[in-house]
Amino acid sequence: MTTKIAAGHGFIAALDQSGGSTPKALAGYGIEPSAYSGDEAMFGLIHDMRSRIITSPVFTGEKVIGAILFERTMDGQAGGKPVPTALIERGVVPFIKIDKGLEDEKDGVQLMKPMPELDALLARAKGLGVFGTKERSVVNLANPAGIAGIVKQQFEIGAQVIAGGLMPILEPEVNIKSPERAEADQILMDEILKALDAFPGTDKVMLKLSLPAKEGLFQPLVDHPRVLRVVALSGGFKRPEACVELARNPGIIASFSRALLEDLRFQMTDAEFDAALAEAIDAIYGASVNKTA
Repeated sequence: MTTKIAAGHGFIAALDQSGGSTPKALAGYGIEPSAYSGDEAMFGLIHDMRSRIITSPVFTGEKVIGAILFERTMDGQAGGKPVPTALIERGVVPFIKIDKGLEDEKDGVQLMKPMPELDALLARAKGLGVFGTKERSVVNLANPAGIAGIVKQQFEIGAQVIAGGLMPILEPEVNIKSPERAEADQILMDEILKALDAFPGTDKVMLKLSLPAKEGLFQPLVDHPRVLRVVALSGGFKRPEACVELARNPGIIASFSRALLEDLRFQMTDAEFDAALAEAIDAIYGASVNKTA
């Protein structure tokens, strides 16, 4: 799995919408809130959507090298098999989202909420064959103290994940609508480089970052010996724009969620669904492996 993630040609699908973002994801899929009642029904519907994606004949390790799962998805089944097993059999490396949401903004950033049960979750995930984790926090402004704090927290959680035997994807997302986006990108990169250089041991981490305002800015992170892979979130860009931005950044592959799912609808026949998913996969794969000058 390490070799596939480090050197594989393709991208990582983000299928990890949590409770807060699930209603919007379902609405995009063609299921309005009036069609269900309560969290259990909501999570059941989003699991059905994810299972439909995972079991689609076009969703394979040929172009999708990894997939990030929500905890309930990890514990569920797809095609009659545990979801991590179903992914592994398709050549897709499973990850799990571990953060429990965001704190209120302070110093221009939103830290992750506490994760008191993280060690138990890591042990369960490893037992199911999961390779790594993903943990998200958000940078809204170019506040040096806030960004330093967000990087510190990310690397502390990353060290805990490594101790649990999994590969962490650190995700300090820069809000692409920030009025200080370019400055925040630069401060974030500088802080991550300092943290990587000071990170004890020899283990590597992965990074999931917003596409930078300045193309190629994150090349020092791509090239850093302590980074297994840098992946990018779509961050609110529609798929065509996200793919154009991604293709301008050598060495970075996609880890898209909304940009992957935006054309999929509950009402589609299986043939229509598979065709729409294949089109999305081909576009995101192309931007991940074919870079523009």
